[in-house]
Amino acid sequence: MGVILLLSAGILLAFPSTTGSLPALLAACFLVAMMGALGPALQTHLMDVAHGAQTLAAASHHAAFNMANALGPWLAGIAITAGYGWSSTGYVGATTATIGLVIFLAAWRHNEKGLRSAEAYQASVS
Repeated sequence: MGVILLLSAGILLAFPSTTGSLPALLAACFLVAMMGALGPALQTHLMDVAHGAQTLAAASHHAAFNMANALGPWLAGIAITAGYGWSSTGYVGATTATIGLVIFLAAWRHNEKGLRSAEAYQASVS
């Protein structure tokens, strides 16, 4: 998931420079579409960790994606309205992908700390 988010940020950062050439723009659009690979990876992870609450996890996952599907165009619209142009949407997307990567890394680090704490507790009890 971290790799997909990192690649997403890179692709979206490069997107504005492709708007001058149709072949480059088509390639960039294809790469942007490949970012959809994040959805199944997140859904699978949620199903693995949501013991006994898979339905709630799936509903929360879909709600979060719906929120992102609304937030992205809204933020891009703000950038366009502010006069930064249509290609500024790539920078907006790169920013949101980077924020997502930071949240992912923080959650991963928190999880790793929790696993180490649980292992230390188990070792001390045994």
